Amino acid sequence: MIEELENILERYRKKGGNIIALLQDTQESLGYIPRMAVRFFSEELGIAASRFYGVATFYSQFRLKPVGRHKITACCGTACHVRGAEKIIGGLRKELALPAGEDTTPDGEFTLEEVACLGTCSFAPVVMVDGGVRGKTSADVIVKEIKAIRKKPDEG
Repeated sequence: MIEELENILERYRKKGGNIIALLQDTQESLGYIPRMAVRFFSEELGIAASRFYGVATFYSQFRLKPVGRHKITACCGTACHVRGAEKIIGGLRKELALPAGEDTTPDGEFTLEEVACLGTCSFAPVVMVDGGVRGKTSADVIVKEIKAIRKKPDEG
């Protein structure tokens, strides 16, 4: 990981980027922003770690924890809410056995992300599973898909 962080830092220095760009590159490369990366950049650049955390926690695009191998994005916008988004999310949380306050399963297989809007209101309720859009869906349909993903042999 240190080698990757050094490469990111080198690009940052060459471009004269800002903290946001540095964090974006880190997340793009590693999937999230580990504490070790913040400490490394803080020491190398002489910038307080709190500045990195301030930026990372202000912008919702940044993740400080790893994302699961399978990402589920549930829309919570008005149209989706009216058409049952809460029931879908509740069903997913139950099926995934997500601990309260957590969005990623303990085994690191699934992350459930709730977003304000996916911009597909005419297909509400909408859930994305591994980037694929599932419109006019239900808790039963999405839970069934999660069960199917779990049954697939590991392709890693």
